[in-house]
Amino acid sequence: MRALLVVNPAATTTSARTRDVLIHALASEMKLEAVTTEYRGHARDLGRQAAESQDVDLVVALGGDGTVNEVVNGLLHAGPDPERLPRLAVVPGGSTNVFARALGLPNDAVEATGALLDALREGSEQTVGMGIAAGTPGTEDEGVPERWFTFCAGLGFDAGVVGRVEQQRERGKRSTHALYLRQVVRQFLQEPNRRHGTITLERPGADPVTDLVLSIVCNTAPWTYLGNRPVYAAPKASFDTGLDVLGLSRMSTVAVARYATQLLTSSPERGPQGKHAASLHDLDQFTLHSKVPLPLQMDGDHLGLRTSVTFTGVRRALRVIV
Repeated sequence: MRALLVVNPAATTTSARTRDVLIHALASEMKLEAVTTEYRGHARDLGRQAAESQDVDLVVALGGDGTVNEVVNGLLHAGPDPERLPRLAVVPGGSTNVFARALGLPNDAVEATGALLDALREGSEQTVGMGIAAGTPGTEDEGVPERWFTFCAGLGFDAGVVGRVEQQRERGKRSTHALYLRQVVRQFLQEPNRRHGTITLERPGADPVTDLVLSIVCNTAPWTYLGNRPVYAAPKASFDTGLDVLGLSRMSTVAVARYATQLLTSSPERGPQGKHAASLHDLDQFTLHSKVPLPLQMDGDHLGLRTSVTFTGVRRALRVIV
């Protein structure tokens, strides 16, 4: 087996020594080429090269959710073709590692490498669905390049939080859960549309859902983690189905306190519910329109402002070693 290991040297929870140990362990079981990323988008370029190659059987992403997202976008640049494309494997090295943990992998890089090697020996793999988003035809966002996401996307409030976190990280702050919580509070205090949302969700054959302040799109559950605590915005979301959406139409102080408590106590059986919460399950395609430009995020990566984004759930998009 020939494998490509894509290494993010800035991964927050793996040291250079740990990376060397992992590379040695993987190289003992396969013909391995390890490449360290050098710029934003490099992992995507490497994934694309692997997809176009006739020789690579497996691409291993060593890093956080951002690294995994780039590799996936490279592998799927010409569309899904699970039988032809190299398989994907993930060794978590970021601060949260939602995709890897949603697959059931250990959050420790060394333990995850051991689990990966066991899965390869046993031939254990899963063909998972992915989400894809693009600018909506006939709008000012038409022509915005398509982008795949592995576990979540969001237009509005949560994407604003992601943008704030990225700004803080650019200033040298470490990516911690405390940093995220501080930015949630700041985003709430400065959110201009928290009482009158600007987002409308439209889908074929159904009435629109209007006046949303927050829209979280989930491709799996949990949505994220706070330390070791899983958070379920859409408990029924799955790699085997279409996309799920949680929308909130009110973010007053009382409403935020209620829904934040529900998120912190959420479980695979129960997520946020209430008068101002809309939960939609297993959607193949839908569009989020906003009256004003709002921030967009995918897999925790801030992508700028958008007014209209069309989301599609693609079943059986990629084979993953688990």
